[in-house]
Amino acid sequence: MYPTLLLLHSWSRWLVLVFGLIAIFRAFTGWQNRRPFVGADNAMGASFVGSMHLQLLLGIILYFVSPVGAKAFETVGKAVMKDPTGRFFAMEHLVGMLLAVVAAQVGRTLSKKATDPVLKHKKAFIWFLVALLIVAVMIPWGIWNPARPLFRM
Repeated sequence: MYPTLLLLHSWSRWLVLVFGLIAIFRAFTGWQNRRPFVGADNAMGASFVGSMHLQLLLGIILYFVSPVGAKAFETVGKAVMKDPTGRFFAMEHLVGMLLAVVAAQVGRTLSKKATDPVLKHKKAFIWFLVALLIVAVMIPWGIWNPARPLFRM
């Protein structure tokens, strides 16, 4: 179960990144060009937030079946906090990604509630950008750690 979940979680991050970049681009151009907030803007925001929620669900399940997640606290307790890799996966990645999901959801909610189309785009842009920046920082990129490949097989 763990390898399958890890594979799904690893690959679905690309959905988050692609949908996030498209949603941010649409929000920015809509804001700057003062264009109406159309169904495609709404759909892309929903796709970004939906992919974030999928990642959250996979990540929470993975956290409880992973050898470096919740089990780390059960077996080694405080020692995991002294290990940078263990601490990253047991705490930092989890908290950072939770904050990113909250930011994306807040952006979607605020943009839907705004009445002015330009304000809808502006709110979506700001909150989606914050969410995607947090995601980009908290992904265990294989670029810096060869043991964590960009595409897990």
